[in-house]
Amino acid sequence: MAKKLMFQGTGSTVGKSLIVAAMCRILNDEGYRVAPFKSQNMALNSFITKDGKEMGRAQVVQAEAARIEPDVAMNPILLKPTSYVGSQIILNGQVFKNMKASEYFSKKDFLVPHIRTAFNSLNQNYDVIVIEGAGSPAEINLRSRDIVNMGLAEIVDTDVVLIGDVDKGGVFASIYGTYMLLSESERARIKGFVINKFRGDVALLVPGVKMMEEKIGIPCVGIIPFIEQLKIDDEDSVSERLYMKSDKPIKVGVIRLPYMSNFSDFTVFDMESDVSLEYVTTESEIESCDLLIIPGSKNTIFDMQFIIKHKINQAIYRFHKAEKPIFGICGGYQILGNSISDPDSVESIDQMISGLGLLNVETVMATEKTTVQSEATIQNNYFGLITEKMQIKGYEIHMGETLFNSVDVVPFALNSKGNFDGAIDESGRVMGTYFHGIFDNDHFRNAILDKIRAQKGITSDDREDSFEVLKDREYDRLAEHVKKYMDMTLIRKFLEESRVLDC
Repeated sequence: MAKKLMFQGTGSTVGKSLIVAAMCRILNDEGYRVAPFKSQNMALNSFITKDGKEMGRAQVVQAEAARIEPDVAMNPILLKPTSYVGSQIILNGQVFKNMKASEYFSKKDFLVPHIRTAFNSLNQNYDVIVIEGAGSPAEINLRSRDIVNMGLAEIVDTDVVLIGDVDKGGVFASIYGTYMLLSESERARIKGFVINKFRGDVALLVPGVKMMEEKIGIPCVGIIPFIEQLKIDDEDSVSERLYMKSDKPIKVGVIRLPYMSNFSDFTVFDMESDVSLEYVTTESEIESCDLLIIPGSKNTIFDMQFIIKHKINQAIYRFHKAEKPIFGICGGYQILGNSISDPDSVESIDQMISGLGLLNVETVMATEKTTVQSEATIQNNYFGLITEKMQIKGYEIHMGETLFNSVDVVPFALNSKGNFDGAIDESGRVMGTYFHGIFDNDHFRNAILDKIRAQKGITSDDREDSFEVLKDREYDRLAEHVKKYMDMTLIRKFLEESRVLDC
């Protein structure tokens, strides 16, 4: 049976996911078989496992940090927002149904056994389970229905370390307020607190830390400085990277859609020393790009309406007229086509909308979801690249099927099942694909970037390391950073004292 410890936060984006990832790598380096766990995730960034199951991207990152294969048991419930009040519920890696929040919250008794089963499968196979909470445990209006913070801590009988974000301001108030809003039995589970994202002179913070320890009677486990430019996938759309700008010579622009999904497709560009990845919406932002990408979407019709309403379509047409390359992934591929129809209201109450018309294809939403890891061979040139017969791999997550029967489009790739994927227009500058993670293929990404470098007279970046090697190095850097400032003696003590959960 596994030892276990849970990390909760005073709110969203305080750094729970990355600290759990760091702990997975640190403990694995010490020889433990470590697994991450988060009972319920709300995010539009997801991943497909080898057995075709869908799970939250944060637990994939944590599994990679732990040097293990991602398993849907690490995230049995994934909520993918489809509107302001509803989400698609992914249960044990498969679509369960779409629900409004009120309906979902009534399902606690139904969901808890699934959580237990998932956790117990990890409990039987690993030495340590590092558990992540969601948002804040002090949402007192939701406590009776909680299955991801203190509710989960009770289900699996675990102790907790509480994380506060000093970069937001008011860290002592947030830690103290969170602690005081908990019940006595919940407070007893909190064994320590962490102050994360610190900048400046730590000596100025220490007196407040000591006062906090006296007020709540639990120790500070670490003061973790802010770590700059960490190139690891983010969990959701509140990521700071969506608003970052830089002055690097090559600019890759991603249209920032309201229901953008799997923007983890683009983390790889952060590894390129001469590439600025920016999320764009205005005409001037789009015009300055060298490559424009329309990303995946969880509500493609709504996002197409957003593109029209904000006249982003006009900026895209001008970009195309300037003979610059455009790339669409999944929902972005669908948006590039002539039309998107949703006769069964799978994603939207609007049954049909015209797309951008840059690819002569039509998409029809389906009630069955495609979730599969895929390999394919590129069949035709995009952007004038010599890419025929190039091998690529990725994963597919989509509810629709895109069809074409025209002489002015050709298929992008032939997958391992003998089916065509994607389309390229007759100019060779507009392309769509259902392959998420396509830019993780070093040879494909480098071919596109090298063509842009040649056009701009930029010396090619002759880096030999693959994306996988560079990503693993980032996990090491994160782990070394957290280990340096975390009291690992206390963390090990909490783990040693963790109670065994009898499966």
